[in-house]
Amino acid sequence: MTVIKRHRTRVVKIGAVRIGGAFPVAIQSMAKTKTAAVERTVAQIKRLAAAGCEIIRVAVKDEADARAIAAIKRQIRIPLVADIHFDWRLAIRAVDSGADKIRLNPGNIFKSKQVREVVAAAQQARIPIRVGLNSGSVRGAGDPVRRMVDSALVYTRAIERMNFDNLVVSLKASDAAGTVRAYREFSRHTSYPLHLGVTATGLPAEGVIKSSVAIGALLLDGIGDTIRISLTDTPEKEIQSARTLLQALGVRHFQHRIISCPTCGRCEVNLIKVVNQLQQALADRPLAGRAPLKVAVMGCVVNGPGESREADIGIAFGKKEGLLFKKGKPIRKIPVDNCVKVLLREMNL
Repeated sequence: MTVIKRHRTRVVKIGAVRIGGAFPVAIQSMAKTKTAAVERTVAQIKRLAAAGCEIIRVAVKDEADARAIAAIKRQIRIPLVADIHFDWRLAIRAVDSGADKIRLNPGNIFKSKQVREVVAAAQQARIPIRVGLNSGSVRGAGDPVRRMVDSALVYTRAIERMNFDNLVVSLKASDAAGTVRAYREFSRHTSYPLHLGVTATGLPAEGVIKSSVAIGALLLDGIGDTIRISLTDTPEKEIQSARTLLQALGVRHFQHRIISCPTCGRCEVNLIKVVNQLQQALADRPLAGRAPLKVAVMGCVVNGPGESREADIGIAFGKKEGLLFKKGKPIRKIPVDNCVKVLLREMNL
């Protein structure tokens, strides 16, 4: 698999998680509960952490939300980011409550004195600030992508003049092409770690594709240090989609990789059933430090033998049985009804 050369960015510490530099691209999501509803918020965050979320963000809409951060923090193990809009004083309250990072939106918190107060609080607490821009919240005429990039540069440089550079930046448009253009342009000017995402993507069917196009293109460019796939759905769906994307790009590995054909009229077995069974079995068996194996499951003799030879282990089906390959060599034929068990055994799982 092609090795992606990442842009070398500064290292930023968010709680116990480090992003930037050579650290893994981290997965984020956002709690969709009212933050002041501590019990519900903690329960959702714990489910997300179990699913693979590594950084969680919560909305801080009022004083009750800001105060709740302390209680939430005591019950979770992943870093917590406070999402602040309009009222800079809520950022100060969130810092006092123990937030691991503050997100500020230059579109609605921009007065120098207010930003300076937030920066001073973050500096004292030794936590970073994310300068988080969305195309819909940056006003002005002309190209919205250009406005986002210019706004991010002006905002970060103003904060730098306050002797603070513990920053993460995001520039999210609601379309894939605009998002890619914004991040590529901004990355040419600074070395701040970048949080990737597309805003307001909609329901999963479209949102996952839109996010994958933009985030995938940027990661292949070596741009990006942490990601969130934003969906009008449960946050668990966001985590699942993010892990699948990172694995597909070879950026991170969470389980063994399955290569399977789409099937056609030549296929004489229920390949979809076989692949689903294998996928579920592998999902229940984490890598636990092992290198991921490439597993080919192919439906006929056209591409099956070739793909199976190139995989660590593979099976090319004919009628009711398949030819098992291991490390490029044919081993034996196995019946379709027993193939998942055989594959798992041969993988030492």
